[in-house]
Amino acid sequence: MKRIFYIIYLSLLFWALSCSSDDVFSNGAQDEVEQVVIDEEDETVPNIPDEIIYPIIGETGQILNHNRNLSKEGYVLINEATDDRVYLMQKDSAVIVHEWQLEFGLGNDVELLPDGRLLASLGVEKPSFSFGGFGGIIQIINPDSSIDWEYTLASKEHLIHHDVEMLPNGNVLAIVWDLRTRDQLDEIGYLGKQEKIYTESIIEIDPNSSEIVWKWDSWDHIVQNVDASKVKYGSINENPQLININYVDMLRNDENPDGDIMHANGLDYDEDNDLIYLSVNNYSEIWVLDHSTTASESATSSGGNYGKGGDLVYRFGNPKTYNNEGDRLFYNVHFPNILDEEVPGKGNILVFGNGNGDSQQSVVYEFMIPDQFNLQSNMDNELDVVWEYTRDGLYAPRVSGAIRLDDGNTLITSGTFGVIEVTNNKQVVWEFQGNGFYWRAYHYNYDATAILFLTK
Repeated sequence: MKRIFYIIYLSLLFWALSCSSDDVFSNGAQDEVEQVVIDEEDETVPNIPDEIIYPIIGETGQILNHNRNLSKEGYVLINEATDDRVYLMQKDSAVIVHEWQLEFGLGNDVELLPDGRLLASLGVEKPSFSFGGFGGIIQIINPDSSIDWEYTLASKEHLIHHDVEMLPNGNVLAIVWDLRTRDQLDEIGYLGKQEKIYTESIIEIDPNSSEIVWKWDSWDHIVQNVDASKVKYGSINENPQLININYVDMLRNDENPDGDIMHANGLDYDEDNDLIYLSVNNYSEIWVLDHSTTASESATSSGGNYGKGGDLVYRFGNPKTYNNEGDRLFYNVHFPNILDEEVPGKGNILVFGNGNGDSQQSVVYEFMIPDQFNLQSNMDNELDVVWEYTRDGLYAPRVSGAIRLDDGNTLITSGTFGVIEVTNNKQVVWEFQGNGFYWRAYHYNYDATAILFLTK
């Protein structure tokens, strides 16, 4: 009888949506559905098949399968880059229950805040320069699509891109490309032939004043071993805390002619330890940074909780970047995701390895983070893998990511496919194949505070 109630619920929901172009959350359709009462003794209930037939076709894709006993109930927030859409989708039906009207195209990440607003990285219309994932604008967007706050950094020298993260204090972290001229490159012993390149920085913005209150700049933490007469000269291997400006992945032996030599693409914040995890795609590794430093300390090699200033507290995924021991796992990488106290694996980190090496096989890794970081030369600094998932055909050469749900399942976004949910035992229990190109997907329980704000 529970199945019968669900199918009638679903049928009425589809009927209600067909009668109106408005969101379910903003019209009377949901109220109509919720008021339906099924009498278990009523013989007039139609004869409905015991099993729901898949695929279930939605507006933007299809649900290929759904194990309701093992899948986590809730909604999925979809970031669809193809059509610059952000919408909240019902997992049971692929029905879009809320969609925001964006003023600009996606600069990639958009996530739902606990108060029902969106934090969005959006792209300016005519940037002075751009690479994949370019942004330039950060907005906080209300449920009615009005703009609560906006910040723009898009000039000839600097451009916000890819990912944004709201800190517990309400400030916003963003990744920025910074221009470096040929003169600067010559001074630092850069081997590439480009007239200009773009390195990475992270800024922290206070939305109350729109001021940058903290910054980390990769340019302050460079090492090169090609010319002793130049600044930043030193041994690559003996300085694992520094970034080899001349590292070129053998997979990209074109020396990055476009100038985007690092291509950071994701960040996450570890509140317990005041650390930032940054995925650096062209280095195929994760950099760990100390956020406890002052703005001035972050430009040095001392200060902060870890005593290293803005030098790398740790790094993992590709020891080839600093000529070190250990096995390389990442061949391009996205979305470092620290697991918080609400989900199994607290303190571990999920990372999406795109797998652009010979295997062309993407893998979701869960790593155990040590109690203390001890980055050393000529030692295997790679983290222990405690769980991983892949399957035949799981290959997304770009974007993508994974999040852990509170029941232990993992929701995986494959940028060129859609979204799947797997159990800890690696059973696929929900699968959405879309028509677009997907940056990430986020999961929200029915009783999440953000959902309650949206359904007021």
